[in-house]
Amino acid sequence: MNWGVVIPLLLFLVIIFFIGFYASKYLKSSADFLQEYFLGSRQLGGFILAMTMVATYGSASSFVGGPGVAYTVGLGWVLLSMTQLATGYFVLSVLGKKFAIMARKIRAVTLVDFLKERYQSKWVVILSAASIIIFLFSAMAAQWVGGARLIESFTGLSYTAALFIFAVSVLVYVIIGGFRAVAITDTVQGIIMFFGTMIILVGTIIAGGGIESIISDLAAENPDLISPYGADRSLTPVYVSSFWILVGVGVVGLPQVAVRAMSYKSSRGMHRALIIGTVVVGVIMLGMHLTGVFARPVLPGIEVGDTVMPRIAMEVLPAWLAGIVLAAPMAAIMSTVDSLLLLVSSAVVKDVYLNYINPEASAKKVKRLSISVTAVIGILVFAMAVQPPDLLIWLNLFAFGGLEAAFIWPVIMGLYWKKGNASGAIASILTGVGSYILFHSFMPQAFGMHTVVLPVLLSLLAYILFSLLTVKRHSDIQKHVFQKLWSA
Repeated sequence: MNWGVVIPLLLFLVIIFFIGFYASKYLKSSADFLQEYFLGSRQLGGFILAMTMVATYGSASSFVGGPGVAYTVGLGWVLLSMTQLATGYFVLSVLGKKFAIMARKIRAVTLVDFLKERYQSKWVVILSAASIIIFLFSAMAAQWVGGARLIESFTGLSYTAALFIFAVSVLVYVIIGGFRAVAITDTVQGIIMFFGTMIILVGTIIAGGGIESIISDLAAENPDLISPYGADRSLTPVYVSSFWILVGVGVVGLPQVAVRAMSYKSSRGMHRALIIGTVVVGVIMLGMHLTGVFARPVLPGIEVGDTVMPRIAMEVLPAWLAGIVLAAPMAAIMSTVDSLLLLVSSAVVKDVYLNYINPEASAKKVKRLSISVTAVIGILVFAMAVQPPDLLIWLNLFAFGGLEAAFIWPVIMGLYWKKGNASGAIASILTGVGSYILFHSFMPQAFGMHTVVLPVLLSLLAYILFSLLTVKRHSDIQKHVFQKLWSA
């Protein structure tokens, strides 16, 4: 075992555990367990809000899978990844203040809480909760695979042992600290991701003899590695622009990102988060994906893309510095997993159990159930991740696309279009998820576009069409909704 690499990582885990214990004090003293455990009592300032969004969005795909694909495809993939730059800006500017005001009016703790009050429909709640549970299980499995592979690569432990260490590490601090622990650890993890990205990029450039030398080596191997079209010329302008729907605009519909727009403390904090979040996402995405491409001349012949990041870090940096840098992808993965874990737990406890099974449950019972459900979900995901897929980025993107197709229009149109109703939302969720699965299975990249584009367009049409067709049927409920959400 390479102790020079392992010791900085162990220190990182100790800090994360300490934050979990610190946050658990707030859970014990809070008058409202649900608000504190799932939303941190809505007390996120601008810097923490920005970093928790960055850390939640920056995942195994950004730090492990993405650089691995960039290694294979070339600079064209870097260009593609930069479409994510607008993510934070879009989420907070589209949802931001309006979403937070409405969420506070109805004391919404989860995205499904908002949808429940906006549409007043049992089926909207059940479909939404089911979508979150199914798709986020896939997303979590992908992240846990990434975390385990990372630990496996620099410790030499077996994959299963590495997976066990990763699972226990995440479960401990999420269970004892809830959302506040997740938000604070996200901030620490976001800072590590930011500086880790710059260190590994500079180290790789120096090892490759400078940018000019690296570009010459890439061009000599395959001129398309430095073209915007990718090594196999598969990145057409239509595909690149449509990919933006998945990783730029569509992110608004991701429950784990949307819930952060409910948790900020003030408008000033949100505006600060907009600027910080956009800059930090830009640096991380550019830096990590460039590192993936620049690693090709330094370490040629890597066959498993997911191993590029840990191998290049240990190749070009001293062991102790590699350990610190490798805490960045570990931080990215842990920060995404902890948010997803809490979100699926809230979907089960708050959206299903408290809404439809036992609305009168005592606070003590809710607390015990929340912690138990979080632990059980973690164990189930561990079981799913034992047999990992070859390239985890695709599993992760499948989950992202499914959630975006399900939620983007019920959330955005629910905020900005008063004629939208429950029939429109149900039709949109069913059309979005159903068509995404069909396109993904039978007609991926239809007309040269990313798979998510047509399902998103079809779900918008379904939302508008069914809302207009059922205006009379929902007129009484809509009056009640207007009064509750749009009145001063």
